[in-house]
Amino acid sequence: MSRPKRILFLTPYPMDTAGSQRFRFEQYLTFLGEKGFEYDCQSFIDDSTWSILYQEGKVLRKAWGIASGFVRRLLLFTRLHRFDFVFVHREASPLGIPFIEWLITKVWKKRLIYDFDDAIWLPNTSSENGLVAWLKFPEKVKRIISWSYKVSAGNQYLSDFASQFNTEVICNPTTIDTANRHLPQSKETKRLTIGWTGTHSTLKYLEVLRDPLDKLSNIYAFDFIVIADKEPDRAFPNQRFFPWNKETEIADLNQIDIGIMPLVDDKWSRGKCGFKALQFMALEKPVLVSPVGVNREMVEPQFNGYHCEFIDDWIEKLKILMEDESLRNQLGKAGRQKVIERYSVQSNSKNFLQLFT
Repeated sequence: MSRPKRILFLTPYPMDTAGSQRFRFEQYLTFLGEKGFEYDCQSFIDDSTWSILYQEGKVLRKAWGIASGFVRRLLLFTRLHRFDFVFVHREASPLGIPFIEWLITKVWKKRLIYDFDDAIWLPNTSSENGLVAWLKFPEKVKRIISWSYKVSAGNQYLSDFASQFNTEVICNPTTIDTANRHLPQSKETKRLTIGWTGTHSTLKYLEVLRDPLDKLSNIYAFDFIVIADKEPDRAFPNQRFFPWNKETEIADLNQIDIGIMPLVDDKWSRGKCGFKALQFMALEKPVLVSPVGVNREMVEPQFNGYHCEFIDDWIEKLKILMEDESLRNQLGKAGRQKVIERYSVQSNSKNFLQLFT
């Protein structure tokens, strides 16, 4: 009897912490086990460093955490022979040249599966970590793609980029577990609520809503919920801030009646995988999105939400939804059905499994 295939997952962050990891592959680990695979996971950043990574300052602690991460990566080569596949999410190390990936593929001759869900070949570093921006070396993405056995890209825009350097590219969308986690629940209050969720790095996209929300607050009674790891520097009209918490995330999202996902139309945003919109849709919330990248296909106007390209669009479409509860319910149910059929863990499992064949 042949032994089970073994997969080593190399991740930037500790397991069950970062959204990109949780919703791109961690949700499939039980499924892989059921299919006869064995797996192990190693993060570059440990729990202690993760807790302060996006705080300002604390340079020495961050530097120590990064140095420790490099040591852990090098030590993995003492047991790399046990694995048939090495799955790298975004990068094996956050700084410098792709030395780890080169060793995996060129020295150890392992089948590397490279997964990414943003346009990470473009420079994009948060202000909290600006000092290391010049060390990130985004050009390494092309090299890692070219060395890989297979590439897992989060949308067609990313797939098209990867296909320039590798013929084995699988479009593997970020998915939602609609059976066990993202389940619609009743709200705690009847007050109309508009909502957004994201991280400190995406708060900037909310600025396009400041004027529309200000104008609408003079006409309608509503709350504006912001769910993030950092509070906006300047409060929005009728704002309620919920610190992001994995344990309360779904309950917090379910307090929202209308979900929004504004973006700017640039190369970085076109690489995004529309996860905010998917979360709202999975919870039967109608969504208003900037028609950028994958948002254009996820959100179908007048079916599960609306596209908003200009300031007046945000005002007009928010008015429509704020005044019509039955329409909100109709669009929300259609959105959840689309997620179940095209963007759920259950509908994408066979596609995900192709990475390991």
